[in-house]
Amino acid sequence: MNFLETILPKAKAANKHIVLPEGMDPRVVSAAHKLASEGVCRTTLLGTASEIDNACAKAGVSFKGLPVEVIDYTTAPLGDELAAALFERRKAKGLSQEDATKWIRTKRLYFGNMMLSQGLADGLVAGSIASTPDMLRAAFHCVGTAKGIKLASSCFIMDLKSPAPSGETTLLYADCAVNPCPSAEELVDVAQATAASAAALLGKRPKLAFLSFSTKGSASHELVDKVQKAASLAKIRFLEQGIQADVDGEMQADAALVQKVADSKAPGSSVAGQANVLIFPDLQSGNICYKITERLAGAKAFGPILQGLAKPVNDLSRGCSADDIFGVAAITVCQGL
Repeated sequence: MNFLETILPKAKAANKHIVLPEGMDPRVVSAAHKLASEGVCRTTLLGTASEIDNACAKAGVSFKGLPVEVIDYTTAPLGDELAAALFERRKAKGLSQEDATKWIRTKRLYFGNMMLSQGLADGLVAGSIASTPDMLRAAFHCVGTAKGIKLASSCFIMDLKSPAPSGETTLLYADCAVNPCPSAEELVDVAQATAASAAALLGKRPKLAFLSFSTKGSASHELVDKVQKAASLAKIRFLEQGIQADVDGEMQADAALVQKVADSKAPGSSVAGQANVLIFPDLQSGNICYKITERLAGAKAFGPILQGLAKPVNDLSRGCSADDIFGVAAITVCQGL
């Protein structure tokens, strides 16, 4: 059973509501149709009547009898409520009521994210057309970060073709898409957010390995120092906040994933040889590794999954398919459980 098959029953049982702002995209309306037809979640599409009609015609779908809501963000009365809420949220930052109304009526990402902020939806998925910077900007302005986390980040869900030496079939890699060179303190935010993602999506205790080219002091370098500090700070935060996860580091990837190596390099570790979450020291190493795992090991990569936000918001590749959008929407539902 692949990763997506394991989470679909949970998503269906949750009865959540996902907003899809890019209703003008045939891939998005096709995904909305599949989500509704299979009972994964209720959906709201944002778009004008002509946009939705044209997209449905191109996708060859109809929403008759399905739990799919369509909102014209340019004219819907709800926009006035969302604009007022956005003004209250951003007025201290210099946003005027006039500009708040303009943003809601012209920027569908802001309309959708304010629905999320106001509790009118449980998650948002976009990015088939919008850029990642636009996605992140709207999410930060409207939703913000989760309590106790200053930095939003991302993870990739790696659905392995063959099990890892530990027997794990799914691993989480972070951060592979958002923060180029996080500090030790920022890596702790990444770890906390990824632990929450792992608990929600894997349904098991997260075991986080902070990766480096050194294991338990086998090498000396300022890059190693950063990872050592991050792992130490993470252990303190997880203990203080009662986060149910195991954390260790610094360690090399083989020590994190192979028990025989772990027994030699990190004996007694509760994570080494058993890691299901890999925390990379920077974006460069994380991005390289997820692509190598995907292309050479035949893993299926889901993501980037945004995390550390107050509500589930997820970005799409602009080359995504309708099935990709379907999968990310199911993941978004489960992030909120």
